[in-house]
Amino acid sequence: MKTVRTHAVTAGGEPSVEGEERAVAAVFEATSNAWADGDASAFTRWYAEGATVILPGVHLRDRAEVRAAMGAAFADSLKGSERIHTVQSVRFLGEDVAVAVTRSVTVPPGETEPPAERWELATWTLSKNDGRWLIEAYHSCPAPAEPAEAHHPDEA
Repeated sequence: MKTVRTHAVTAGGEPSVEGEERAVAAVFEATSNAWADGDASAFTRWYAEGATVILPGVHLRDRAEVRAAMGAAFADSLKGSERIHTVQSVRFLGEDVAVAVTRSVTVPPGETEPPAERWELATWTLSKNDGRWLIEAYHSCPAPAEPAEAHHPDEA
C-alpha cells in the first residue's frame, strides 16, 4: 500500500497546494482500501452526508444510499474486487472545494490486467470539512482506451 503524506504546509504554516493535492489523492487511496476490504461503512466515511453518485443507470442521493448500495455490491457482485484510481488532475475552486478527474477501474478477484474497455473516467467534487476532504459528487463514464493528452479549448 502506498503512503500519501496529507499535511504538507508552506513556510508560513498554511496548507500547500501540493499538500492539498496529496490530501485529495489520499481520499481515493482510502476508498480503494475500504473497497478491497469490502467495508461499506469505511468506504462511505469519505462521502459527505448529501453526496450524489451518478453511474450509468444509477443515481444515489446521499451517503446512506451509497452505503446501502455498496454494502449490497460488496456482498455480491463486487465481493473480493479491487478499485484502482489514477489521478489525472486536481483543480481547486477555492480553499475548500476541489474537482478531481481520475482514470479508474474495478478489478475482479483473480484478474491481473483489466481490459481497456472497462476503464472509466470519473469526475469528483470534494469539499473540505473540519480539515478533511469529503466526496460531494461522483460521476463516471467509459474512458478512451488510452489516456488522452490534455487538450485546451483555446488550442487550435
